Amino acid sequence: MRLPVLIAAALMPAVAWFSQQGYFGPDNGEISDRYPTLLVAAGYAFAIWGPIFLLDLIFAVCQLRARWREDDTLLRVRPAAAAGFMLTALWMPLFSQQWFWLALATIWLALACLAWAAMVLARDPTPLPGQALWAGFAIGLHAGWLSLAAFLNTAQVIVAYRLAPVDAMLPWSLVLFAAAALVLLAANARMRGSAGYVLAALWGLAGVYAKQSESALPGAATAAWVAVGIGGVLLAQTAWLRLHPKHRVFSGHLSPGE
Repeated sequence: MRLPVLIAAALMPAVAWFSQQGYFGPDNGEISDRYPTLLVAAGYAFAIWGPIFLLDLIFAVCQLRARWREDDTLLRVRPAAAAGFMLTALWMPLFSQQWFWLALATIWLALACLAWAAMVLARDPTPLPGQALWAGFAIGLHAGWLSLAAFLNTAQVIVAYRLAPVDAMLPWSLVLFAAAALVLLAANARMRGSAGYVLAALWGLAGVYAKQSESALPGAATAAWVAVGIGGVLLAQTAWLRLHPKHRVFSGHLSPGE
C-alpha cells in the first residue's frame, strides 16, 4: 500500500490545480457563493489546503523509507490514508460538477477514513522518530479540516435542494453546529488533543466567524458567535486532554500511574 498512498497524495494537489483552472466546472468559491449558508467560512480559510496537501505528500514520501515500511501502526493506517486522499481528490470534480449528493457522500467517507487513521496514529504507544509530525500531525490536520468541511458541504446540499427553509436558516444551522461540535469533541478526545486536528478545526471555526460576522444573512451574527463558542470549548478540552494525567503522553509512553 506504500505506492497507492504516494499516488493518492500527489493526485490531490494536481486535481486541485485543474479544479481551480475551471477544467471541471465552476470552482468551489463560485459554487459556495451560489448557495450561501451560515456555516461557510471566509475565503482565506480555504488556503489551509496548501499546507494539508504539502504535509500529506511529505507523509507519503516518509512512509516509503525503510524504517517506516514495516511499522505495525503505519501498516494499519496506509489503506485508510490512501482511501482518504483519493476520496478528497475525487470530491473536487464532483463538487465542481454540482453532483452534490455524490460529493457529500464522498467527503463524509474521506472524513471517516482520515479521522480513523489520525486516531490510530495519535494513540500509537511507540511512534517512530518523526512520526508524530510527518504522520500524526499531517493526517490530523487533514481530518480536522474535513470535520468542518463535511458539515459545510451538508449545509450547501440543504440549501441547493431546499431541504429546509433558506430564508430562515438559523434553526437547522444550529443543529448542524451542534452535530459538528459533537464530532469535533469526540474525535479530539480519541486523538488525545491532536495538535494538527485542533489547529485545523480552530482555523476553520475562525473562518466561519470572520465570514458570518460580516454576512447579511438572517442569523449570521448568532452563527458567528456559535462558531467562537465551539472553538472555545474545543480549546478547553484540548488543554484538559494535554494536562490531565490520564491523557498525558511522554515520548510515546503513557504517563506514570496509568
